[in-house]
Amino acid sequence: MAGAIDSAAAPSPIRASSARRRVVVFGAALAFLSFLDRAAISQAAPAIERDLRLNSVQMGMVFSAFGITYALCEIPSGWLCDRFGARRLLTRVVALWSLLTAATGLAWSYPVLLGTRLLFGVGESGCFPGLARVFRTWLPPRERNTAEGIKAACARFGAAVTPALMVGLYAFVNWRGVFVIFGVAGLIWGVLFHRWYRDRPADHRAVNAGELKLISTERPKAADFDAGFWKRLIASKSVWGLGIQWFCHYYGFYFYITWLPIYLYQARGMDLRQEAFAAGAPLFAAGIGSLFAGFSLSGLARRLDSVARARKLMGYLAYGGAAALLVLVTRAPTPALAVLMMSLSSFAAEFSGPITWTSAMDIGAERVGTVSGFINMLGHFGGSVAPGVTGLLLAWTANAWRIAFWTSAAIYAAGALCWIVIDPVTPIRNAAGDAP
Repeated sequence: MAGAIDSAAAPSPIRASSARRRVVVFGAALAFLSFLDRAAISQAAPAIERDLRLNSVQMGMVFSAFGITYALCEIPSGWLCDRFGARRLLTRVVALWSLLTAATGLAWSYPVLLGTRLLFGVGESGCFPGLARVFRTWLPPRERNTAEGIKAACARFGAAVTPALMVGLYAFVNWRGVFVIFGVAGLIWGVLFHRWYRDRPADHRAVNAGELKLISTERPKAADFDAGFWKRLIASKSVWGLGIQWFCHYYGFYFYITWLPIYLYQARGMDLRQEAFAAGAPLFAAGIGSLFAGFSLSGLARRLDSVARARKLMGYLAYGGAAALLVLVTRAPTPALAVLMMSLSSFAAEFSGPITWTSAMDIGAERVGTVSGFINMLGHFGGSVAPGVTGLLLAWTANAWRIAFWTSAAIYAAGALCWIVIDPVTPIRNAAGDAP
């Protein structure tokens, strides 16, 4: 009888609320907007060249401007996020880059446009380090893989839909109006995020005790300057390996948002209508690859009984598969088969996305913003140099596109080798092998 009374009196476990899922929605929406705003400049390039009377060299500098400042400001933005919190940082950087997106549509000369794009890179630099801290703070470890897959997929989908979206908007406004509309969309995101988000889940009224227990009760720490941390970061083989493989990733990825339309037109003889569909295919495939990796990584870790082994295996498959498939592009006898091989290569390469960001979360721990900023800086240096290197290779080889593809394949292969030295789970504060 007493046992029955005790059983009846025992409190039932509190069902966890689901506020953390809104964090994933915010992150996915921001990733989509960030790549939408990046890709818009290349789609508007013909009209911009005509209206501002730019030559190809000037337009090339406009393309490169974003990548240079974006990469250089990744570490400062990540540190600011660790120091002051993601709510303050993301609200400000999204407001900044949204205003600069709108300002792109108001540019009246080459110097103004170039300066606007340089500042645009500064603004966007805080996006992904900030989201890495948000996900680490709000999501339990077992949900981070899926969230990173969704976020990465939405980023790729943002770039993929940009051409069609801009064509649709051109029925109502010119290229200048399109940039203003995109800028307003970012400002709306910033207002909603600032009103809803809190740096500590415990401070949010939508989070109950059950969800708080599921997430973590650890309080995010402000990151003061620590010379010892910076020494460990610079000496870390894992951080450098993760950054270099991310360089390899973006070297290959940027071909699809810069040179691919020209390749399809010049080397494969596609007309503009065919090209519009074919150029988006590798980007859509990239999004699907991100989703696949994000959803399958946790299951793979359970099968291998090791998160570290699962991430390493995924890294080898990502870069090894992407390299082999790019080589096959040069042997494809038809345009359709070439696009298929590129899409499969892009699909495989995106396996590296979730493992890169979840590894940065674990390696960085409370310094996740700074560590992920360092890694993303190296990655986007790859994106910055890739278009120029491809152009030089084409000039030196009389438009031998196979050389450009072989070069990208070799760089992908180097990305696979990086995973030999990466410890993707141990924080650098505890990694004795990485510390001086």
